[in-house]
Amino acid sequence: MKKIFCWILLVCHFLLMSVSFAQDYSHLDPDGLVPKNLLSEALNFYQQNQAKIQNPKLMGIIDFKAHNSKERFFLIDMESGFVETYLTAHGKNSDPDFDGYATKFSNVDGSLMSSLGFYLTAESYYGSNGYSLRLDGLSSTNSNARARAIVIHGADYVSPGGKIGRSFGCPALEDRYHQDVIDRLKGGTLLFAGLGN
Repeated sequence: MKKIFCWILLVCHFLLMSVSFAQDYSHLDPDGLVPKNLLSEALNFYQQNQAKIQNPKLMGIIDFKAHNSKERFFLIDMESGFVETYLTAHGKNSDPDFDGYATKFSNVDGSLMSSLGFYLTAESYYGSNGYSLRLDGLSSTNSNARARAIVIHGADYVSPGGKIGRSFGCPALEDRYHQDVIDRLKGGTLLFAGLGN
């Protein structure tokens, strides 16, 4: 009898946790801009890894399944739920046909490909691409991000109305937005690069 009671309590606990989780984040992305599978996966990771996340007020998601002419870099305000969208480049060798679709991904140095997975933003710095933001890979698919110098930076080849260029693997942003985005993301914000449904 005690075992049955314990099982019932356990099931109720998990149900309440699920409802609580859904309620906590139901205000996010009211316009449905972010692919649901990416938002769900990112929220699960966010919830389970809060001790690692030093800037929990924001979260970034990149949908590398979307064409690069689409605003596929999503910046989510975790308090208001508001989502900002930006154009972003992918790696040169992730798009061997240069048709705007990333189809190949790698964690190997020198691959010139984008990497999928979870990142934590780190420090900003000035480098060969100007003002940039270092990324630390948290997944087996992007663990070499820092060693590969996969960073967020601005690029003149990322602009609306033209063909978006390709980076050496970095999620490059439009020059006019990159500094503001970097300043808000730096210092321990979760960033997830995945493939939307």
